[in-house]
Amino acid sequence: MLRTVTHAITNQIISDYQENGVVVLRGIFSDWMPALCRGADYNAAHPSSSALIHGSNADQGRFLEDFCNWQLIPEFRDFVLNSDIGDIAARLMGSRTVQFFHDHYLQKDAGTATATPWHQDMPYYCVRGEQTVSFWIPLDPRNRNASLNCVTGSHRLPKEIRPTSWSTLDSFYEDDANFMDLPDIDNGGYDIKTWAVDPGDAIAFNFKTIHGAKANIGQAVNRTVSFRLVGDDVRYFQRPGRTSPNFPDIKQKNGDRLREDWFPVIWPTSDEEK
Repeated sequence: MLRTVTHAITNQIISDYQENGVVVLRGIFSDWMPALCRGADYNAAHPSSSALIHGSNADQGRFLEDFCNWQLIPEFRDFVLNSDIGDIAARLMGSRTVQFFHDHYLQKDAGTATATPWHQDMPYYCVRGEQTVSFWIPLDPRNRNASLNCVTGSHRLPKEIRPTSWSTLDSFYEDDANFMDLPDIDNGGYDIKTWAVDPGDAIAFNFKTIHGAKANIGQAVNRTVSFRLVGDDVRYFQRPGRTSPNFPDIKQKNGDRLREDWFPVIWPTSDEEK
């Protein structure tokens, strides 16, 4: 598989990412769409034990999430190890090295009434740091009403947003005093970025950027695969409860670099100068 063209990551894109916590990258993974679609369809047909289903009633449509399948799905593994995603992530984050954290598949079937609520990703994770990036990659065309919404600058808030269960809205952890409440994004005059996107595009955002997506009221399935990566300053952080995704046997302590046997260094690659 040919690598993507990283000269498309201009200094302006890097600056916008650092300032806003989100950018759109047009056509950056176009060559990988057939493989990622095959991997996504396999994932949907063979969800793992970690999969979650929201709004599974027949009149609501299905919203499927699944995590951490890259080692089981050859197309995902190939993308992680052989695309330019590590190089692109390093440029956006300003990091010398990049570790792969995890994959996340999301599928909203036609007529799915369940929205993706406003949230930050970082509070659900067993890591802390500033050099982070998620690549939200649509596998089907999306107009602005069905695309990802991101709150610019929210990665610079003084505290992390209190994480909640998407199904019950209960606090995710018992000890949540270190978190802040979610601001009233819809009525607070915040700058919300959203773009119509096509397969091959990617929306890249910081783990701390507040984001969400509306229900899929259209007639076509919406498939998205996300890949999450971390840079030099990210370290393991023990949360006061089960994380999402959960790594119960990780055997790490606060301040450790993530173990490379679980979270491989994908940049620099073995054929690049370290």
